[in-house]
Amino acid sequence: MNQQNNSRRDFIKKTAIAIGGFYIVPRHVLGGKGYIAPSDKLNIASVGVGNKGWSDVNGAWNNGTENIVALCDVDDRQAAQAVKKFPNAKYYRDFRKMLEQEKSIDAITVTTPDHTHYVVSMAAMQMGKHVYVQKPLAHNIYEIRKMTEAAAQYKCVTQMGNQGGSGDGVRRFTEWYKAGLIGEVNRVHAWTNRPVWPQGLPSPSGKMDIPQELDWDLWLGPAKYRDYNSAYHPFDWRGWVDFGTGALGDMGCHMFDPPYKALGLGYPSEVECSISNIWAGKFKEGYYPESFPASSLVHLTFPREGKKDLKLTWYDGGLMPERPDEIPSQIQMGDSSGGVLMVGTKGVMTCGVYGSNPQLFPEEKLKEKGEKLPITIPRVEGADREGHYQQWLQACKDGYGNHKPLSSSFDYAGPMSETVIMGNLAIKSYLLRTEKKNPVWIDKWDYPGRKKLLWDGKNMKITNFDEANQFVKREYREGWNL
Repeated sequence: MNQQNNSRRDFIKKTAIAIGGFYIVPRHVLGGKGYIAPSDKLNIASVGVGNKGWSDVNGAWNNGTENIVALCDVDDRQAAQAVKKFPNAKYYRDFRKMLEQEKSIDAITVTTPDHTHYVVSMAAMQMGKHVYVQKPLAHNIYEIRKMTEAAAQYKCVTQMGNQGGSGDGVRRFTEWYKAGLIGEVNRVHAWTNRPVWPQGLPSPSGKMDIPQELDWDLWLGPAKYRDYNSAYHPFDWRGWVDFGTGALGDMGCHMFDPPYKALGLGYPSEVECSISNIWAGKFKEGYYPESFPASSLVHLTFPREGKKDLKLTWYDGGLMPERPDEIPSQIQMGDSSGGVLMVGTKGVMTCGVYGSNPQLFPEEKLKEKGEKLPITIPRVEGADREGHYQQWLQACKDGYGNHKPLSSSFDYAGPMSETVIMGNLAIKSYLLRTEKKNPVWIDKWDYPGRKKLLWDGKNMKITNFDEANQFVKREYREGWNL
């Protein structure tokens, strides 16, 4: 017994995460009630409670079915609405202090800017807390992989906040494909109208006063320090490379989900991209690698055993794929925010954002077959609204390993998120350049990153352009190293 205790203490010491000077230890080792009986209420903490965080904290509260015991936000202005609604919840600015002091927490929601998803989620999982994290799972591929592994290691019930994954549309989309209604698919397109915030910009200049309600240092978290500017917070952070993941990171997990589920995709083997040029003046090209481009095209290749490789192309900034002949000219592809198109040997399928309004073409051949096709994939009660939260909440009560399958647990959401962020790795590589010694006309630059990148998914490595591997992970600011 003593030998077992010593081994367990050694394990804790090796795997504890040191952030801000304290160690996080799994709760089941310290004691506590372990798995929650289905009749009990969960004690939930929410990190990031403004904007999208407001809907997440309310979704986790589930109309009073669960307890909101702690709220955390670095900006008191963003937190005001939630603090007012949940007066009995302890309010914190620093998630580390919250996790250290609130021993009763069973689960947390994480709705922070992308660059802090990882540090919050990993800290919680290492304490044995179940986690609901907004899409994409994290800021880079390495962080996503580690979060996926941690969910299994610490036996945490997890869900990513791509709520369309619990919708009926994604399930119908999958059933149609599995039934062979459009034949074999080897070509997929996905697009969005994002960004709906500025991108393709130089970093803002000048120093602004930090609002007294905001802890700017905590907001920056592991990112390198820079002066506060309203161009970063509270909304436009998505367009900046150090904080967000651009249009692709914002919407890719919603748009990739239908084909990813239907086709059973894994890691891509190749990625290639192109982006819109930026002109800072007449014949003067702008170079702003700190900001994602205003629009981009990303081409991903997925190997499939016994089948032809599948090609998936992503479009953002208003770009769209060519309309196939099967879809009449008067019918809108997708919806106003984006869409998905799967091209098969017998027809095509489309849907809008979140898998909504799935359609089959040519209609005269496939509509009746699609409508008559029986339901084979269980539906989520409440679908993509309350259902995505409720599914996770019930799984937390049932306990890890005992719950029903989730729509977007990390074992699924992790590889899909890595695929999304792989597109950003290609974009960042595309922006790599060196100045020519003898430029001709406006062609001032060499572009070493503008090539097809070959990806070893298992080992998280670009095999044909080593300079691109700097974007697999990132450097952390001092005091935030894990």
